Amino acid sequence: MVVCGDDGLAHRLAAELRGVYREQVTLVVPPTGGRVHQPVVGRARAASAALRDIVTAAVSRGGNGDHGDPGRELEATEPTEDVLAEAGVDRASALALVYDDDETNIRAALTARRLNPGLRLVLRLYNRRLGQHIEELLDQSAALATGGGRATGPDGGEGSTTVLSDAATAAPALAATALVGTSKVVETDGLLLRAVERDPPRPGQVTPPGLGTLALLSATSNDPAGADGSEDSGEQGPQLLPDAAAVEAATGRGTVTLEQVSYSGPPLPAARAGVPPFGELFSRRLRWSLAGLAACVVALAVALMVVTGEHPLHATYVTLLDLFAINEPALDQDRGPQILQLLSGFVGLLLLPVLLAAVLEALGTFRTASTLRKPPRGLGGHVVLLGLGKIGTRVLTQLREMDIPVVCVEADPEARGMATARRLRVPVVLGDVTQEGVLEAAKIHRAHSLLALTSVDTTNLEAVLYARSVRSRLRVVLRLYDDDFATAVYRTLRAAHPDALTRSRSVTHLAAPSFAGAMMGRQILGAIPVERRVLLFAAIEVAGHPQLEGRTVGEAFRAGAWRVLALEVSDGEQGEGTDRGAVSGAGGEGAGSGESRLLWDLPDTYVLRGRDRVVLAATRRGLAELLGRRTRQAANGR
Repeated sequence: MVVCGDDGLAHRLAAELRGVYREQVTLVVPPTGGRVHQPVVGRARAASAALRDIVTAAVSRGGNGDHGDPGRELEATEPTEDVLAEAGVDRASALALVYDDDETNIRAALTARRLNPGLRLVLRLYNRRLGQHIEELLDQSAALATGGGRATGPDGGEGSTTVLSDAATAAPALAATALVGTSKVVETDGLLLRAVERDPPRPGQVTPPGLGTLALLSATSNDPAGADGSEDSGEQGPQLLPDAAAVEAATGRGTVTLEQVSYSGPPLPAARAGVPPFGELFSRRLRWSLAGLAACVVALAVALMVVTGEHPLHATYVTLLDLFAINEPALDQDRGPQILQLLSGFVGLLLLPVLLAAVLEALGTFRTASTLRKPPRGLGGHVVLLGLGKIGTRVLTQLREMDIPVVCVEADPEARGMATARRLRVPVVLGDVTQEGVLEAAKIHRAHSLLALTSVDTTNLEAVLYARSVRSRLRVVLRLYDDDFATAVYRTLRAAHPDALTRSRSVTHLAAPSFAGAMMGRQILGAIPVERRVLLFAAIEVAGHPQLEGRTVGEAFRAGAWRVLALEVSDGEQGEGTDRGAVSGAGGEGAGSGESRLLWDLPDTYVLRGRDRVVLAATRRGLAELLGRRTRQAANGR
């Protein structure tokens, strides 16, 4: 496998492939000190060096593994055709292009597809709409190169193209940590998997089982300085995908449970540029004034109808004429109509300033519709989001789709996410978060949580420490580039503030498993972090997997490795056979209308067939055993 990139994701991905999946990896990176595509500002050289040491050590240890060749590392400024040929793309089974520049990845992908039509391509693109078109283009190119058939790679896998975004992959996990009552979510094309952390049950307390227990939290979760989730924690660390006996025996330990699966719905419709909602055109006081005047007009019309006996429409017409002072004076009429005419004229005088105020407010609202909103007075219980770069923009969109109130803080008025903030009508505070008064302007003292997602680690850390000094129990989530640094910060902040929730996340740590999974030839729906470990969700075909095909759901479950969660069926398949009908009756939440749907809470007696497509939760090593090694052994004839 070949990995090409210019930042920490490439090194992390190479280490993931080699250390978890035992694959032979060729890593193509820019020369040291001569990179054309510089990483985002604030990524320390020490962090890159540390990741470089990690992948070097992982590759060196792989020399005694399944492959005699431990892999290699090439240095090249750009992934040209000669560089890709030297890296062995024509013989590779998969290629990952994870440069920070979309154009570089697209250009290299077109070249690689020409060199090897059966290659599995994984591209890192921020533009999701462009990514869909690129997928179709490259898949069509592979089909034409093989005469309309399916191109296959050296490992027997089908050539395909997968476009991923590290920002979109990490955004659900970052956003979910800041939500009330939600810990982890995985979202993909209308499918929303929600996992929540549950505290240990009290004596006599009965908790709903949900759709399954995904993990047992570490036994050291009550220790503020406990090494939660470290790989060498043994039985004290988190246990992913435990069986029923392990869950029953784990007393005093929290759990991660799949509690709800529901349709996430389409994204919020974009408001028309410069046209605010009607409720924002006029202030509340002005709306009440208009309503009061309208009530006076109705009352005058009714009174005139009673006094004169006129038809309601004619009485209303006469009242409006009197209101605007364009009716004849009621000199020769009775005392009643004369009094009503005077009252109508008085209401008309009151109406003029109100109408003028309405016009001025509407003009002012339209004038400021394209400008940034300020945090409203009295705002509380919101999320303060620092940074509107690639990651911050994705997280902002995620939060607004969940109707979570957000206040953003950004130093650059031309940042990538400013247009998104204007479109979503989200308040933004312009300023450096390290300066005094900026976080106060974002109402940090009344906020529920803080998401520090700028590209500078020290800025995120400084903002979190200052916010904690303002409100010690504030829930904080900070993005840090180096995962080892993130672990150290997490433990230190938790020891200093044991009563407050603290999470530190590395985007490369969250995104690398999804990229690695796509290179292994499967569809990764997302990843859920469980303390310092990761649980993957994948949708795969049962055919060709002896661990699943012909087995019941209960028999296919392997504790600590994988577990079948849902079955995808089309409308035409419902009712086919006794087993299928039984499963259709067991469908839970998330079953929607359309060509296909997911059936949850499958009975353990259901037999998985070769044509079935299932959604499963798996550990990284479990998924490697289920799919990765099987493919490699088949290619080697073993």
